[in-house]
Amino acid sequence: MRSLNTVAAALLAAGLVAVFLPAAAAGDIPARPEKLTFPGLKYDAPVAKDHRTTLKNGMVAYLVPDLSLPLVNVSVLLRLGPDLDPEGKEGAGGLMMDLLTSGGTASLTAEQLEDRLAALGADLGSGMGGGRRGMMGMGGVRTGPAESWVSLNLLAKDLDAGLALLIDCLRNPAFQDDRLQLAKERAVQRMKERNDDTAGIERREWGLLIDGEGHWANRFTTGASITGLVRGDLAALHRAHVGPENFVLAVSGNFEPKAMSKALEKAFAGWPWQAERPGPPPAPAAAPPAGWFAVDKDVNQARVSFGLPALDRYDPDWYAALVMNDILGGGGFSSRLVNRIRSDEGLAYSVRSSLGAGTYYPEEWRVAFQTKVRSTAFAVQVAMTEIARIRDERVSDDELALAKASFIESLPAGFETAGAIAGALAVEELTGRYAKDREYFRKYAERIEAVTAEDVQRVARRLLDPARMTFLVVGDIDEALLGDPKHDVSVVGLAGAEPLRLPLRDPMTMEPLAN
Repeated sequence: MRSLNTVAAALLAAGLVAVFLPAAAAGDIPARPEKLTFPGLKYDAPVAKDHRTTLKNGMVAYLVPDLSLPLVNVSVLLRLGPDLDPEGKEGAGGLMMDLLTSGGTASLTAEQLEDRLAALGADLGSGMGGGRRGMMGMGGVRTGPAESWVSLNLLAKDLDAGLALLIDCLRNPAFQDDRLQLAKERAVQRMKERNDDTAGIERREWGLLIDGEGHWANRFTTGASITGLVRGDLAALHRAHVGPENFVLAVSGNFEPKAMSKALEKAFAGWPWQAERPGPPPAPAAAPPAGWFAVDKDVNQARVSFGLPALDRYDPDWYAALVMNDILGGGGFSSRLVNRIRSDEGLAYSVRSSLGAGTYYPEEWRVAFQTKVRSTAFAVQVAMTEIARIRDERVSDDELALAKASFIESLPAGFETAGAIAGALAVEELTGRYAKDREYFRKYAERIEAVTAEDVQRVARRLLDPARMTFLVVGDIDEALLGDPKHDVSVVGLAGAEPLRLPLRDPMTMEPLAN
């Protein structure tokens, strides 16, 4: 009987389709799937003013209700990064933010705080930089290396109790001695592993080459800077920068906006001190050195990075640069570098080019891949050929259309949840784009669509100057210098001389080791 019902339902459905969808003429059906056509995407991105609220204490909050689940997520964003660590106390800010919600408060031990949160079924955490996705799947708060975050997720019915714990952590952190000691021990252990893999070495040395030894991003923690930290160091940074003057809120979930505004105003009222909101972190002081550099490591795969400073996100060429980079190496399997280096030559499993967001100042454009050590020179030569081609030749209409569509059609994915909307808008507020370009999200697709093939070539010529590029190879350098006998190209031939060899650094002091 059940199978008969299934058949009847299928016949009924077929009949309804026949009624409401007239049969298509054979000529209307494309011969192949790729010939199918679809209407263009029409998507209106969220507008800040629809969700932006200024509380009585001057704090800006982005409130995005979502009644589908009985949950609320409250994220507090701060402009607080390693650039604010005192000299000789590198790592203090990061430890302070880690312990802010895990080191107890003046009235609750760390263990009691954990018990309270467990009883509420709440998740409370904090940290500095590194990117942040909303907790418990609630959406997207993404902070950069110069920003910090605190995030609370819990049932909407427990909001008042959760806010009380959040505020207690923000106002009265205890930085409990045993938790501080444990955090320091873990940090020291991580330091000891700094030279264990080539990825960490490449990341570190690339940053030093591009930004310079004295730049804030390269003020590394050391054994001395971490072990010497005491509670007072963390408390001083906390008092200086943790307060409503330096807060932007991203709030999403099951609430009514007016009621949430009142709850937030009550929770954050009467802050007992005035915090400082720092200005933007400083840009690198000088241009990076052009040429080839190498770090010797006895491995059979070389890590290769090369690039140069590019532009910031407010530059008129930003959108053309995004499209150019996507076509060249940022677009995955549709990009030229992937097709040539991976698919055609089999030189690398993963290769891509990236364009730094340039949040506060111009950041770098970079190509990175891993290849057999002796294939280093040939792989770089292939990449440089593609760079010359995008500078010298107009990109095809198909490449341009695909790159632009990938940006335009992926825009809605950044706003899939209420948490993602609140987080994206709050980060724009914190990092200054709201003040400079309030129409960014709404005009994003329009600006991408306006990019022409001529724009792509012009921006490639503007940015991708081989004479200004910095090249870094991490691997067995003597083997890399031998080259691949199948191809008449060498590192020395490309560089004009042997690369300058950079010594490994002592993982605990970050001082160069003797060769």
